[in-house]
Amino acid sequence: MNALPTGGSIRPIIRWGEPVMHRPCSPVEAFDDDLRALVADMVATMHAADGVGLAANQVGVDLAVFVFDCPAEEGRGSVSGVVCNPTLTLPEGHERSLVVSDEGCLSLPGAFVECARLEYAEVNGLDEAGAPVSYAGSSLLARCLQHETDHLHGIVFGDKVPTKLRKRLYKEAAQLADEFPAGWPAVSA
Repeated sequence: MNALPTGGSIRPIIRWGEPVMHRPCSPVEAFDDDLRALVADMVATMHAADGVGLAANQVGVDLAVFVFDCPAEEGRGSVSGVVCNPTLTLPEGHERSLVVSDEGCLSLPGAFVECARLEYAEVNGLDEAGAPVSYAGSSLLARCLQHETDHLHGIVFGDKVPTKLRKRLYKEAAQLADEFPAGWPAVSA
C-alpha cells in the first residue's frame, strides 16, 4: 500500500443530479503531473469532508480514478489507496453474501439509508503513477470499493435502493442542506 498523496487543495464536491455524476467516466490514459495534482486534491477534499472514499467525478472531473482511506476490519487500522481504471471483482454463487447497512455519499451529504452490498469485494487497477494495484476486503472496505467503482460507471447508491428509501434519502439531504452549502467542503456553512 502506497501512502496517499498530500499537499492538495480542497475542491467543492459535485452533487447528485449533475451530468458528470450520472455517466461513465473516461479511462485514465496519462499518468502525469496533472493526474497527481488531481489525486492530491481528491485526497484533501475527501479528508476535509470526513469521507472514506471519493471519485474524480465527485469533484467534477470525468476520469476513472478514485481515492479511499477506509477503516479496515475490526481494529486493524485503515486501508488507503488510489485506483485508476478499476475492475471490480465480486463473489459469485454460494460465496455471495449480502450485507444491508447504512450508506451515505459525499455528493448527497449528511443523508444515510440502508443499502445492500456484497460482503466482500476486490478491485484491481493502476495507481497515479501507472503501477498495478489490488485491494480486497470485507465490511466497510468492500462497501467503499463497490461504492467508488459504481461512481466511475455513473451509478450513485441511490440508484440501488428502493424508491421509498430513495425518497427518504432525498428528504433527509434536503433537511440538512444548510449544513452543506454550495461549494462544500471548500466553503463551510
